[in-house]
Amino acid sequence: MNKKKIFNDPVYGFVAVPTDLIFDIIEHPFFQKLRRIKQLGLTDFVYPGALHTRFHHAIGAMHLMSITLDNLRSKGNEISQEEYEAALIAILLHDIGHGPFSHTLEYCLLKGIKHEDISFLVIKHLNKHFGGALDLAIRMFCDQYERKFFHQLVSSQLDIDRLDYLNRDSFFTGVSEGTIGADRIIKMLDVRDDQIVVEEKGIYSIENFLSARRLMYWQVYLHKTTISSEKILVKLITRAKDLISNQEPLFSTKPLKLFLENEITLEDFENNDAYLTAFCSLDDYDIWAAIKIWSQGEDKVLRLLANMILNRRLFKVVLSNDQIQDEKIKEKQTRIIQKLNLNEKESEYFIAHGSMSNSAYISEGQSINILTKNGKILDVAQASDLPNIKAMSKIVKKYYLCWAKSLSL
Repeated sequence: MNKKKIFNDPVYGFVAVPTDLIFDIIEHPFFQKLRRIKQLGLTDFVYPGALHTRFHHAIGAMHLMSITLDNLRSKGNEISQEEYEAALIAILLHDIGHGPFSHTLEYCLLKGIKHEDISFLVIKHLNKHFGGALDLAIRMFCDQYERKFFHQLVSSQLDIDRLDYLNRDSFFTGVSEGTIGADRIIKMLDVRDDQIVVEEKGIYSIENFLSARRLMYWQVYLHKTTISSEKILVKLITRAKDLISNQEPLFSTKPLKLFLENEITLEDFENNDAYLTAFCSLDDYDIWAAIKIWSQGEDKVLRLLANMILNRRLFKVVLSNDQIQDEKIKEKQTRIIQKLNLNEKESEYFIAHGSMSNSAYISEGQSINILTKNGKILDVAQASDLPNIKAMSKIVKKYYLCWAKSLSL
């Protein structure tokens, strides 16, 4: 069988699958699941074109990694073929631990388990399946490989993940402010003292990258309508779990039922491959199938929430620079109780509040290093002559209050 396949990617054009092992990983059911998980959850409720998947993103990131490694090689950095393949595998699988609707249900279906933890377990599982062929990729993924710059390319302030998702999300949402010069940034990358650096002439591309990331967070990832739709979905799944815990029968697919009925810990995942296999068969379609059935169910709360999602009758959202006062929350909850004829406990499913924060660049830990013309390495905030770089280092926090406004369902 010819495994030298290509994908026609809408962002980059033709993307080649460089090795047989990578082809086989892409063909594995755990990876194919990413075709059925949207990259941006329910963001298509705001931007109708945002229907791209985690599969798109993974393939695109692999492509950018290959271009980056080719560029580093051209500048005299020695990269073996084994390292080359391992780096591509590490970035290809960096998001394989995502569940339905990506980040939206991350802390709802699984309590306190990050998708990065699941990704690590999946990569280890695949490593067993492929007879240890992913050993080096795992070391790069976990930052245990002696050449540290490989991990920086997978996960850092300026990693391949961000270069792809900013361009891709900008393309599919139509938010042009998120467009970055990924090609130029990659051309400006080099390695010094085992650290990724950006040549000084690429500093304006980095400034644009940071600015684009900040704008994409406010305009796309933290858009108030996205927040509203995600909160309804979280409340819906929470209600389903509460009903099941009270022994009430509820439709769900087999893998979804497993996670609705049980509080599965990371230790459970580590000790029982059945949980990992079940999670890796769970995708957006399990949730949508359940929502359509629940929209006609007997439980009033679940039925209303399901119909709100299906018909895009979203929560009203108010953003504030100040913390939402308890009196304001209580006022909205009282109105919900009266309009929907619910008790106080039931009304809690129709209101949500909390905070969100956005910072384009946090220099502590892993900074973006600029290689000056005289050979010095400076943090981008020091090297830049633009004051907005320092401003983008500031964490901006906003508070939100969401509540059901459209009740004629």
